[in-house]
Amino acid sequence: MALSQDWLSRLLGMMTVRGQLELRCSYGAPWEVIYGESDPGEMPYHIVLSGSAVLETPGRGTPQQLTAGDIVMLAHGSAHALRDGSGARPKRARERAAMNLTISENKGSGPRLDMLCGRIILAPPHDRLISAYLPARLVTRTSPVNNSVGEGTHGAQEQLNGLVALMRAEASADNLGGFAMMNALSAALFALTLRVASESGEAPVGLLAVAGNPRLSPALAAIAGDPARPWTLPELASLCSMSRATLIRHFQDKLGRSPNDLLTDIRMALAANGLKRPGVSTEAVAEAVGYQSVAAFRRAFSQRLGMTPADWRRAQQEKQLAAPPSAEAQ
Repeated sequence: MALSQDWLSRLLGMMTVRGQLELRCSYGAPWEVIYGESDPGEMPYHIVLSGSAVLETPGRGTPQQLTAGDIVMLAHGSAHALRDGSGARPKRARERAAMNLTISENKGSGPRLDMLCGRIILAPPHDRLISAYLPARLVTRTSPVNNSVGEGTHGAQEQLNGLVALMRAEASADNLGGFAMMNALSAALFALTLRVASESGEAPVGLLAVAGNPRLSPALAAIAGDPARPWTLPELASLCSMSRATLIRHFQDKLGRSPNDLLTDIRMALAANGLKRPGVSTEAVAEAVGYQSVAAFRRAFSQRLGMTPADWRRAQQEKQLAAPPSAEAQ
């Protein structure tokens, strides 16, 4: 019997996601950390364990105050900086290698910051899907738990607090297997942060804003649950108890795209996975993601990924042949 899955489980299930916890910052004010643009497919994240920080993302909104328990993910890999906010010249930081991560410290004597820094790594083309449908700067507040939210969100926040506490403990000790554990926890952090953000309704735009809107979430659940079905706008609008025009308007407001755009992008992400499998024809992949016409599938795939299905398949095969034997473990 087929297992019923929610939209987030289906979305994450089609992706290859890895996490890497790389740095622990222990600073006294004044301090700053500056990051340039990330490589494609990389999403930096920061967890403020104690203290506070000011997050600046040039060209992507006003500076944002972060406090203990806050998690920020830069879904677009944007250049950004974190500072203590005093405006004073930062003290020079020095790095030292621990067993499983790098520790960065300074000699600042002001209010102290304890922060974990890492990155989420998404394989193509799923990195494009995430960057297109998540806000450039996603801040999730986990502590203290907001008592005004629903029971489900409250539970998810407590789970996220527990996960952060475990990451903190692993980062504080040279435990056997600690590197693998911290990286596994980083990948779990990605999934749990998305859960909390979608249930809290704090995301102003993007896929999480659609998921957090009870009027729009039925359309998202339908598209993610059965992307091969030939969904029509009237059918999706009916699920949301609204007119076709209203559905389109709400999706444009929250997502910046239409329901059909979302459906096509999910189909192409699944198709990209299918094309990696040896012995599976393009025709079979096209049918599996809802296309009766192979020509229409090729057009949609080329428009979304910038290459034909055959070119994508060839590129993935060449990548696998060129990768060292240990690449999957890195």
